[in-house]
Amino acid sequence: MSAPSEKAAENTPEVAPAPQLTELSPRLRRVIADNGGPFTFTGTCSYIVGRGEVAIVDPGPAGKKAHVAALLDAVRGEKVSHIVVTHTHRDHSPAARTLKEMTGAPIVGCGPHRPARPDAADSKDRLDSGGDREHVPDLLMREGDAISGPNWTLTAIATPGHTANHLAFTLKEENALLSGDHVMAWSTTIIAPPDGSMADYMASLQHLLTFDHGVYWPGHGGPVREPARYVRGLAAHRRRRERMILEAVRDGAQDIDAIVEAAYPAIAPALAGAASLSTLAHLEWLLERGEIISQSGRATFDARYRPV
Repeated sequence: MSAPSEKAAENTPEVAPAPQLTELSPRLRRVIADNGGPFTFTGTCSYIVGRGEVAIVDPGPAGKKAHVAALLDAVRGEKVSHIVVTHTHRDHSPAARTLKEMTGAPIVGCGPHRPARPDAADSKDRLDSGGDREHVPDLLMREGDAISGPNWTLTAIATPGHTANHLAFTLKEENALLSGDHVMAWSTTIIAPPDGSMADYMASLQHLLTFDHGVYWPGHGGPVREPARYVRGLAAHRRRRERMILEAVRDGAQDIDAIVEAAYPAIAPALAGAASLSTLAHLEWLLERGEIISQSGRATFDARYRPV
């Protein structure tokens, strides 16, 4: 889940990927769910990894029977060995349970949905795609854990930030990354407490720079080319936004609405909610670092803020 912004696809043309089954590489196919919208672009990208014996990554939302049918049709005559989930937002994980019932394959990848920290600010009612609290994997994967099939290997990289349990997966044989919602070319990623954390997100961006992937295949939208350059750009964009938020507080903006108005002067009304979520995440991180003070001692939508 993400929100379009001025820092969208600087290194790729913003072309909507085709919704039908698309052959991306000898080992990778994509089917896009019919759940497009302002936070999901053309819909959730489900990936089929391998040939003959395959893994399906991020099967998508519940209730999209046509999408599940398209995935099953795409792998007709093949064995589904794993159902992989990057994170537990409802546009990515619920259909994993349907696929498990229909294929017998285990659900692997991220753990159950959880907040980034016990005292994280409560924003669950402001998300258009909340947490899938029914998700329970058969195999919990952590950093460095791998699954494999004929001529393919998926290795987990811990990338918390968008959600506390977010994983990305290296497709070793193609030096590619299935990046989930952590990095996308069409938009910046929403970081929304309580399950999101700006501190974790920024650390995860830096963690990805320790790898040398040639391309990212994201959870929404088309590929991210030149990913290292793009990730550095995302991190720089977040730092600039944080400076604007901190400056707004220092100039007297005390509540979320005033801070968003000052820090996002050209924001479209339809995106103000997304901006307030990311602003809350920035405020939470600034508060943790002692650069601002909250009247309540916590970063919440109702709090009032002032500079140190």
